[in-house]
Amino acid sequence: MYKRVRLKDTVEVPPEELGDVSPNLVKRLLQDKLEGRMDEEVGSVVSVTEVHDIGQGTVLPNRPGVYYEADFDAVTFDPQMQEVVDGTVVEVVEFGAFVGIGPVDGLLHVSQISDEYLAFDRDNQQLASNESNRTLGVEDAVRARIVTKSIDERNPRDSKIGLTAKQPGLGKHGWLKDEHEKQEATAGE
Repeated sequence: MYKRVRLKDTVEVPPEELGDVSPNLVKRLLQDKLEGRMDEEVGSVVSVTEVHDIGQGTVLPNRPGVYYEADFDAVTFDPQMQEVVDGTVVEVVEFGAFVGIGPVDGLLHVSQISDEYLAFDRDNQQLASNESNRTLGVEDAVRARIVTKSIDERNPRDSKIGLTAKQPGLGKHGWLKDEHEKQEATAGE
């Protein structure tokens, strides 16, 4: 999910900064340009951590800055298909729950939460079962598996990650704890 990668990119150093083209300046410019950006190959750039090499500057016609190519390390978030992730419910809607998994949110559709029917409780911002009295609400910790992934590089906020919590070992952390305690109680009998 999180990776440290070596990347190469070009930054424009504005004229007022040309007196000190240092690794710190290039790092700051790379951070402004790349952090939060989504890329199909590396995922979402979380942080530019270190600049290793700055190439020779290039001047382009009718452009005020100088362009420098840099090699640098970055921490990226790249969710993988079938990966099990832990997250926190950030929003509950009629059709499911949005779960924060790093810098992006995944959708846990109501049909992928439980085999029980879950009704939307708008007043309490939760999904609730009448059968077992289980609820899923904002700030609940959840373990889920990534089942769909559609990355939108132009508009990272429009990227979509689909989750499921229907398999054993997945679901709201409180539910998993209850299941584990039940199993221990029956094993001890």
